[in-house]
Amino acid sequence: MAESENIVAETAEKIFADLADAQTINRDSKGAWKTPLWQALTEAGLPLSWVDEDCGGSGASLAEGFSVLSAAGRFAVAVPLAETMLAGWLLAQAKISSPDGEMTVVPASPKDRITVNADGSLSGRARGVPFAKAAKHFAVLASDAKGSVSIALVDAGKCRIETGLNLGGDQSDTVTLDKVQPLTIKPAPKGFDQTRLMLMGGVARSLQIAGALESMLEISVRYSNERVAFEKKISKFQAVQHNLARLAGESAAALAAATSAADAIVNATSFNDEVFLEAVAAKIRCAEAAEKGGGIAHQVHGAIGFTNEHILHRYSLRALAWRDDFGSESFWAVELGKLVCNRGADELWPLVASR
Repeated sequence: MAESENIVAETAEKIFADLADAQTINRDSKGAWKTPLWQALTEAGLPLSWVDEDCGGSGASLAEGFSVLSAAGRFAVAVPLAETMLAGWLLAQAKISSPDGEMTVVPASPKDRITVNADGSLSGRARGVPFAKAAKHFAVLASDAKGSVSIALVDAGKCRIETGLNLGGDQSDTVTLDKVQPLTIKPAPKGFDQTRLMLMGGVARSLQIAGALESMLEISVRYSNERVAFEKKISKFQAVQHNLARLAGESAAALAAATSAADAIVNATSFNDEVFLEAVAAKIRCAEAAEKGGGIAHQVHGAIGFTNEHILHRYSLRALAWRDDFGSESFWAVELGKLVCNRGADELWPLVASR
Protein backbone atom coordinates (compact mmCIF):
# COMPACT_ATOMS: atom_id res chain seq x y z
CA MET A 1 0.00 0.00 0.00
CA ALA A 2 1.34 3.40 -0.99
CA GLU A 3 1.80 6.13 1.62
CA SER A 4 -1.12 8.14 0.24
CA GLU A 5 -3.38 5.09 0.48
CA ASN A 6 -2.25 4.64 4.08
CA ILE A 7 -3.19 8.22 4.92
CA VAL A 8 -6.63 7.97 3.33
CA ALA A 9 -7.33 4.58 4.91
CA GLU A 10 -6.15 5.79 8.32
CA THR A 11 -8.40 8.85 8.04
CA ALA A 12 -11.39 6.64 7.28
CA GLU A 13 -10.50 4.21 10.06
CA LYS A 14 -10.26 7.03 12.61
CA ILE A 15 -13.62 8.49 11.63
CA PHE A 16 -15.28 5.08 11.79
CA ALA A 17 -13.65 4.25 15.13
CA ASP A 18 -14.78 7.55 16.63
CA LEU A 19 -18.30 7.74 15.19
CA ALA A 20 -19.29 4.26 13.97
CA ASP A 21 -18.55 1.97 16.89
CA ALA A 22 -20.73 -1.11 16.40
CA GLN A 23 -21.83 -1.38 20.03
CA THR A 24 -22.77 2.30 20.23
CA ILE A 25 -24.77 2.06 16.99
CA ASN A 26 -26.47 -1.12 18.19
CA ARG A 27 -27.79 0.73 21.24
CA ASP A 28 -28.93 3.77 19.24
CA SER A 29 -32.41 2.81 18.04
CA LYS A 30 -33.14 6.32 16.71
CA GLY A 31 -30.12 6.53 14.37
CA ALA A 32 -28.71 9.71 15.89
CA TRP A 33 -25.20 8.52 14.99
CA LYS A 34 -25.71 8.90 11.23
CA THR A 35 -25.63 12.70 10.93
CA PRO A 36 -22.30 13.31 12.72
CA LEU A 37 -20.71 10.37 10.88
CA TRP A 38 -21.80 11.61 7.46
CA GLN A 39 -20.69 15.14 8.30
CA ALA A 40 -17.23 13.91 9.29
CA LEU A 41 -16.93 11.78 6.15
CA THR A 42 -17.99 14.73 3.99
CA GLU A 43 -15.53 17.11 5.64
CA ALA A 44 -12.76 14.58 4.92
CA GLY A 45 -13.85 14.41 1.26
CA LEU A 46 -14.35 10.64 1.36
CA PRO A 47 -17.80 10.31 -0.30
CA LEU A 48 -16.45 12.00 -3.44
CA SER A 49 -13.04 10.33 -3.34
CA TRP A 50 -13.21 9.30 -7.00
CA VAL A 51 -14.28 12.71 -8.30
CA ASP A 52 -11.69 15.15 -9.65
CA GLU A 53 -11.40 18.50 -7.94
CA ASP A 54 -12.70 20.35 -11.01
CA CYS A 55 -15.92 18.30 -10.72
CA GLY A 56 -16.39 19.01 -7.03
CA GLY A 57 -14.55 16.05 -5.52
CA SER A 58 -11.36 15.36 -3.61
CA GLY A 59 -9.44 13.80 -6.50
CA ALA A 60 -8.27 10.65 -4.73
CA SER A 61 -6.97 7.72 -6.75
CA LEU A 62 -8.89 4.51 -7.37
CA ALA A 63 -6.57 2.69 -4.97
CA GLU A 64 -7.21 5.23 -2.21
CA GLY A 65 -10.94 4.92 -2.71
CA PHE A 66 -10.78 1.13 -2.54
CA SER A 67 -8.92 1.39 0.77
CA VAL A 68 -11.81 3.47 2.14
CA LEU A 69 -14.29 0.76 1.09
CA SER A 70 -12.25 -1.91 2.88
CA ALA A 71 -12.32 0.17 6.06
CA ALA A 72 -16.07 0.74 5.66
CA GLY A 73 -16.57 -3.02 5.44
CA ARG A 74 -14.60 -3.64 8.62
CA PHE A 75 -17.05 -1.37 10.46
CA ALA A 76 -20.14 -2.57 8.51
CA VAL A 77 -21.01 1.08 7.98
CA ALA A 78 -24.73 1.56 7.29
CA VAL A 79 -24.56 4.89 5.45
CA PRO A 80 -24.42 5.42 1.65
CA LEU A 81 -20.66 5.96 1.51
CA ALA A 82 -19.89 3.28 -1.09
CA GLU A 83 -22.98 4.27 -3.07
CA THR A 84 -22.03 7.96 -3.16
CA MET A 85 -18.48 7.05 -4.17
CA LEU A 86 -19.78 4.90 -7.04
CA ALA A 87 -22.24 7.60 -8.10
CA GLY A 88 -19.49 10.20 -8.14
CA TRP A 89 -17.25 7.86 -10.14
CA LEU A 90 -20.03 7.26 -12.66
CA LEU A 91 -20.78 10.96 -13.09
CA ALA A 92 -17.06 11.69 -13.45
CA GLN A 93 -16.90 9.36 -16.47
CA ALA A 94 -19.00 11.95 -18.34
CA LYS A 95 -17.37 14.97 -16.65
CA ILE A 96 -20.57 15.77 -14.74
CA SER A 97 -19.97 17.64 -11.48
CA SER A 98 -21.17 15.87 -8.33
CA PRO A 99 -23.58 17.69 -6.02
CA ASP A 100 -23.30 17.72 -2.24
CA GLY A 101 -25.08 15.11 -0.16
CA GLU A 102 -25.88 11.44 -0.41
CA MET A 103 -26.14 9.77 -3.81
CA THR A 104 -26.64 6.29 -5.19
CA VAL A 105 -26.42 4.63 -8.61
CA VAL A 106 -29.31 3.50 -10.80
CA PRO A 107 -29.58 0.72 -11.84
CA ALA A 108 -27.93 -1.52 -9.24
CA SER A 109 -28.71 -4.81 -10.97
CA PRO A 110 -27.43 -6.06 -14.35
CA LYS A 111 -30.96 -7.14 -15.30
CA ASP A 112 -32.58 -3.68 -14.95
CA ARG A 113 -32.47 -1.05 -17.68
CA ILE A 114 -33.15 2.68 -17.80
CA THR A 115 -34.17 4.15 -21.17
CA VAL A 116 -33.49 7.56 -22.67
CA ASN A 117 -36.66 8.72 -24.42
CA ALA A 118 -36.76 10.76 -27.63
CA ASP A 119 -37.32 13.97 -25.64
CA GLY A 120 -34.30 13.31 -23.41
CA SER A 121 -36.31 12.16 -20.41
CA LEU A 122 -35.60 8.91 -18.57
CA SER A 123 -37.90 5.97 -17.96
CA GLY A 124 -37.44 2.61 -16.30
CA ARG A 125 -37.59 0.64 -13.08
CA ALA A 126 -34.64 -0.42 -10.96
CA ARG A 127 -34.94 -2.82 -8.05
CA GLY A 128 -32.66 -3.28 -5.07
CA VAL A 129 -31.15 0.21 -5.27
CA PRO A 130 -29.18 0.69 -2.05
CA PHE A 131 -30.06 3.78 0.01
CA ALA A 132 -32.30 5.26 -2.70
CA LYS A 133 -34.66 6.66 -0.04
CA ALA A 134 -31.78 8.44 1.69
CA ALA A 135 -30.22 9.82 -1.49
CA LYS A 136 -30.72 13.36 -2.70
CA HIS A 137 -29.53 12.58 -6.23
CA PHE A 138 -29.12 9.55 -8.48
CA ALA A 139 -26.32 8.88 -10.94
CA VAL A 140 -28.13 7.08 -13.74
CA LEU A 141 -26.77 4.97 -16.57
CA ALA A 142 -29.25 4.80 -19.44
CA SER A 143 -29.40 3.88 -23.12
CA ASP A 144 -31.64 4.93 -26.02
CA ALA A 145 -33.35 2.92 -28.72
CA LYS A 146 -30.19 2.93 -30.83
CA GLY A 147 -28.06 1.55 -28.00
CA SER A 148 -26.19 4.79 -27.27
CA VAL A 149 -25.27 4.98 -23.58
CA SER A 150 -25.66 8.15 -21.50
CA ILE A 151 -24.87 9.16 -17.94
CA ALA A 152 -27.30 11.44 -16.11
CA LEU A 153 -27.67 13.27 -12.82
CA VAL A 154 -31.25 13.02 -11.53
CA ASP A 155 -33.05 14.71 -8.65
CA ALA A 156 -34.23 11.87 -6.41
CA GLY A 157 -37.36 13.84 -5.55
CA LYS A 158 -38.62 13.47 -9.15
CA CYS A 159 -38.65 9.67 -8.95
CA ARG A 160 -41.07 7.26 -7.32
CA ILE A 161 -39.33 5.26 -4.61
CA GLU A 162 -40.79 2.14 -3.01
CA THR A 163 -39.13 1.46 0.31
CA GLY A 164 -37.48 -1.90 0.87
CA LEU A 165 -34.96 -3.45 3.25
CA ASN A 166 -32.13 -5.91 2.70
CA LEU A 167 -31.05 -8.65 5.12
CA GLY A 168 -28.99 -6.18 7.12
CA GLY A 169 -31.95 -3.87 7.65
CA ASP A 170 -30.56 -1.22 5.29
CA GLN A 171 -32.52 0.46 2.52
CA SER A 172 -32.79 -1.56 -0.69
CA ASP A 173 -35.44 0.32 -2.63
CA THR A 174 -37.23 0.15 -5.95
CA VAL A 175 -36.84 3.30 -8.07
CA THR A 176 -39.23 4.12 -10.90
CA LEU A 177 -38.48 6.85 -13.42
CA ASP A 178 -41.48 7.93 -15.49
CA LYS A 179 -40.31 10.41 -18.14
CA VAL A 180 -38.09 12.14 -15.60
CA GLN A 181 -36.07 15.05 -16.96
CA PRO A 182 -32.47 14.80 -15.69
CA LEU A 183 -30.61 17.76 -14.24
CA THR A 184 -27.70 16.91 -16.55
CA ILE A 185 -27.18 14.24 -19.15
CA LYS A 186 -24.12 13.56 -21.28
CA PRO A 187 -22.91 10.72 -23.53
CA ALA A 188 -20.91 8.02 -21.79
CA PRO A 189 -17.31 7.48 -22.91
CA LYS A 190 -16.82 5.16 -25.85
CA GLY A 191 -17.05 1.55 -24.74
CA PHE A 192 -18.62 2.33 -21.37
CA ASP A 193 -21.61 0.11 -20.64
CA GLN A 194 -23.70 -1.26 -17.80
CA THR A 195 -21.40 -4.24 -17.33
CA ARG A 196 -18.56 -1.90 -16.41
CA LEU A 197 -20.71 -0.20 -13.77
CA MET A 198 -21.80 -3.56 -12.36
CA LEU A 199 -18.20 -4.79 -12.19
CA MET A 200 -17.10 -1.66 -10.36
CA GLY A 201 -19.98 -2.02 -7.93
CA GLY A 202 -19.25 -5.71 -7.51
CA VAL A 203 -15.62 -5.04 -6.56
CA ALA A 204 -16.77 -2.39 -4.07
CA ARG A 205 -19.09 -4.91 -2.44
CA SER A 206 -16.36 -7.59 -2.49
CA LEU A 207 -14.04 -5.30 -0.53
CA GLN A 208 -16.81 -4.53 1.96
CA ILE A 209 -17.56 -8.24 2.42
CA ALA A 210 -13.87 -9.00 2.95
CA GLY A 211 -13.68 -6.22 5.53
CA ALA A 212 -16.74 -7.52 7.37
CA LEU A 213 -15.25 -11.02 7.45
CA GLU A 214 -12.06 -9.64 9.00
CA SER A 215 -14.15 -8.13 11.79
CA MET A 216 -16.18 -11.33 12.24
CA LEU A 217 -12.95 -13.27 12.65
CA GLU A 218 -11.60 -10.80 15.20
CA ILE A 219 -14.86 -10.81 17.17
CA SER A 220 -15.06 -14.62 17.13
CA VAL A 221 -11.46 -15.13 18.27
CA ARG A 222 -11.92 -12.62 21.08
CA TYR A 223 -15.15 -14.27 22.22
CA SER A 224 -13.63 -17.75 22.14
CA ASN A 225 -10.88 -16.55 24.48
CA GLU A 226 -13.43 -15.10 26.90
CA ARG A 227 -16.16 -17.74 26.95
CA VAL A 228 -15.62 -20.54 29.46
CA ALA A 229 -17.32 -23.93 29.20
CA PHE A 230 -16.53 -27.07 31.20
CA GLU A 231 -13.99 -25.04 33.20
CA LYS A 232 -11.88 -23.93 30.25
CA LYS A 233 -11.99 -21.38 27.46
CA ILE A 234 -13.80 -22.67 24.40
CA SER A 235 -10.78 -21.63 22.30
CA LYS A 236 -9.05 -24.67 23.80
CA PHE A 237 -11.54 -27.09 22.25
CA GLN A 238 -10.35 -28.68 19.01
CA ALA A 239 -13.71 -28.30 17.27
CA VAL A 240 -13.74 -24.55 17.97
CA GLN A 241 -10.14 -24.20 16.85
CA HIS A 242 -11.02 -26.00 13.63
CA ASN A 243 -13.95 -23.66 13.00
CA LEU A 244 -11.86 -20.57 13.68
CA ALA A 245 -9.22 -21.85 11.26
CA ARG A 246 -11.92 -22.30 8.59
CA LEU A 247 -13.22 -18.78 9.27
CA ALA A 248 -9.68 -17.41 8.95
CA GLY A 249 -9.34 -19.23 5.64
CA GLU A 250 -12.58 -17.79 4.29
CA SER A 251 -11.58 -14.30 5.41
CA ALA A 252 -8.14 -14.61 3.81
CA ALA A 253 -9.60 -15.95 0.55
CA ALA A 254 -12.12 -13.11 0.34
CA LEU A 255 -9.49 -10.49 1.08
CA ALA A 256 -7.10 -11.92 -1.51
CA ALA A 257 -9.79 -12.07 -4.21
CA ALA A 258 -11.17 -8.60 -3.48
CA THR A 259 -7.83 -6.82 -3.29
CA SER A 260 -6.59 -8.60 -6.42
CA ALA A 261 -9.67 -7.40 -8.33
CA ALA A 262 -9.22 -3.86 -7.02
CA ASP A 263 -5.57 -3.94 -8.04
CA ALA A 264 -6.53 -5.18 -11.52
CA ILE A 265 -8.89 -2.22 -12.00
CA VAL A 266 -6.34 0.26 -10.68
CA ASN A 267 -3.69 -0.92 -13.14
CA ALA A 268 -5.90 -1.62 -16.15
CA THR A 269 -6.22 0.69 -19.13
CA SER A 270 -9.61 -0.81 -20.03
CA PHE A 271 -12.19 -3.22 -18.64
CA ASN A 272 -10.92 -6.18 -20.67
CA ASP A 273 -11.41 -9.92 -20.15
CA GLU A 274 -8.67 -10.03 -17.51
CA VAL A 275 -10.41 -7.36 -15.41
CA PHE A 276 -13.74 -9.12 -15.96
CA LEU A 277 -12.23 -12.38 -14.69
CA GLU A 278 -10.78 -10.71 -11.58
CA ALA A 279 -13.90 -8.72 -10.70
CA VAL A 280 -16.35 -11.57 -11.29
CA ALA A 281 -14.19 -14.14 -9.49
CA ALA A 282 -13.93 -11.77 -6.52
CA LYS A 283 -17.70 -11.28 -6.31
CA ILE A 284 -18.33 -15.03 -6.52
CA ARG A 285 -15.65 -15.96 -3.97
CA CYS A 286 -16.54 -13.20 -1.51
CA ALA A 287 -20.23 -14.09 -1.70
CA GLU A 288 -19.35 -17.70 -0.93
CA ALA A 289 -17.12 -16.60 1.95
CA ALA A 290 -19.89 -14.40 3.37
CA GLU A 291 -22.20 -17.40 3.63
CA LYS A 292 -19.65 -19.84 5.03
CA GLY A 293 -17.84 -17.32 7.23
CA GLY A 294 -21.00 -15.87 8.72
CA GLY A 295 -22.27 -19.34 9.58
CA ILE A 296 -19.02 -20.27 11.30
CA ALA A 297 -18.91 -17.02 13.30
CA HIS A 298 -22.42 -17.61 14.60
CA GLN A 299 -21.60 -21.22 15.47
CA VAL A 300 -18.67 -20.05 17.59
CA HIS A 301 -20.89 -17.57 19.42
CA GLY A 302 -23.80 -19.95 19.89
CA ALA A 303 -27.20 -18.50 20.77
CA ILE A 304 -25.81 -15.16 21.94
CA GLY A 305 -24.65 -14.29 18.42
CA PHE A 306 -28.22 -14.36 17.12
CA THR A 307 -29.55 -11.76 19.52
CA ASN A 308 -30.18 -8.16 18.46
CA GLU A 309 -28.10 -6.99 21.40
CA HIS A 310 -24.93 -8.58 20.03
CA ILE A 311 -22.92 -6.80 17.32
CA LEU A 312 -22.12 -9.91 15.26
CA HIS A 313 -25.28 -9.70 13.18
CA ARG A 314 -24.31 -6.19 12.01
CA TYR A 315 -21.47 -7.78 10.06
CA SER A 316 -22.88 -11.18 9.08
CA LEU A 317 -26.23 -9.93 7.78
CA ARG A 318 -24.70 -7.06 5.80
CA ALA A 319 -22.11 -9.37 4.27
CA LEU A 320 -24.95 -11.67 3.18
CA ALA A 321 -26.98 -8.74 1.83
CA TRP A 322 -24.05 -7.37 -0.17
CA ARG A 323 -23.83 -10.66 -2.10
CA ASP A 324 -26.78 -9.69 -4.29
CA ASP A 325 -25.92 -6.05 -5.03
CA PHE A 326 -24.67 -5.37 -8.58
CA GLY A 327 -25.27 -8.95 -9.62
CA SER A 328 -25.53 -12.11 -7.51
CA GLU A 329 -22.88 -14.81 -7.43
CA SER A 330 -25.09 -17.11 -9.54
CA PHE A 331 -25.55 -14.42 -12.19
CA TRP A 332 -21.83 -13.75 -12.46
CA ALA A 333 -21.01 -17.48 -12.42
CA VAL A 334 -23.11 -17.87 -15.55
CA GLU A 335 -21.49 -14.84 -17.18
CA LEU A 336 -18.02 -16.13 -16.34
CA GLY A 337 -18.94 -19.48 -17.86
CA LYS A 338 -20.06 -17.73 -21.04
CA LEU A 339 -16.74 -15.87 -21.27
CA VAL A 340 -14.74 -19.08 -20.90
CA CYS A 341 -16.87 -20.91 -23.49
CA ASN A 342 -16.69 -18.06 -25.99
CA ARG A 343 -12.90 -17.87 -25.74
CA GLY A 344 -12.51 -21.62 -26.19
CA ALA A 345 -10.65 -24.32 -24.28
CA ASP A 346 -7.22 -23.29 -25.54
CA GLU A 347 -7.63 -19.79 -24.07
CA LEU A 348 -8.71 -20.83 -20.57
CA TRP A 349 -5.30 -21.50 -19.06
CA PRO A 350 -3.60 -18.42 -20.59
CA LEU A 351 -6.45 -16.26 -19.23
CA VAL A 352 -6.15 -17.70 -15.72
CA ALA A 353 -2.35 -17.74 -15.75
CA SER A 354 -2.17 -14.11 -16.89
CA ARG A 355 -3.42 -13.08 -13.45
